[in-house]
Amino acid sequence: MRVAIADDDSDIIDFLGKIVEGQGHVYTGYADGTSLSNALLRDTFDLVILDWNMPGKNGMQILEWMESAVEDRPPVIMMTSRTAKQDISDALNAGADDYITKPEDKNVIAARINALLRRHSGASAMETVVEYGDYLLNRIEQTVRHDNKEIALTAKEFELTDLMFRNRDRTLSRRYIMETVWRTNAHLATRTLDMHVSRIRSKLALKPENGFRIFTVFGYGYRLETLGNGG
Repeated sequence: MRVAIADDDSDIIDFLGKIVEGQGHVYTGYADGTSLSNALLRDTFDLVILDWNMPGKNGMQILEWMESAVEDRPPVIMMTSRTAKQDISDALNAGADDYITKPEDKNVIAARINALLRRHSGASAMETVVEYGDYLLNRIEQTVRHDNKEIALTAKEFELTDLMFRNRDRTLSRRYIMETVWRTNAHLATRTLDMHVSRIRSKLALKPENGFRIFTVFGYGYRLETLGNGG
């Protein structure tokens, strides 16, 4: 999972970043609301941890802006030193999914992060064997079957396939895919990503008559679209 952390205190970003990484996720830090909003327009995140008082756009302005400007808006944890009940109410009503007041124990923060990610990842993300239309994915054996035939995939091809199906109808940035599947920076091997997308598109016959297609979003990334009998 990829997490964006926005706070004007670099020590807080480092503190939260270590918690995020300790749970097996990756993060990117932003020191102000403007840089965060720019990132949300060009990249994909599974969670945003947001401070209230920041230069540029503050946390409340970011929440209100995200509601209309960000497609597939990720869940948001507002984490701030503001403790007034009215502030908590205002943030939750503006779109925050959770509210944490500083300071808080790192174990509690980790639990709140993971609980929110679980709720938003969907039940199928936790299953070992899952069906998407006529496609059957086995995450333990890392195999895919279509029309009762097993399709031979490499480990990375399976990871990419699983990622795309788990996020079907959601546009994923190139950086998000590279960091999730290859655990590396998106700029290092974009041709590798394009090659793997082409391979799974061909091997899995991802085309309208089979219920799915991979759509290229130029300048951004890819989206696995559900069509017809897919699901």
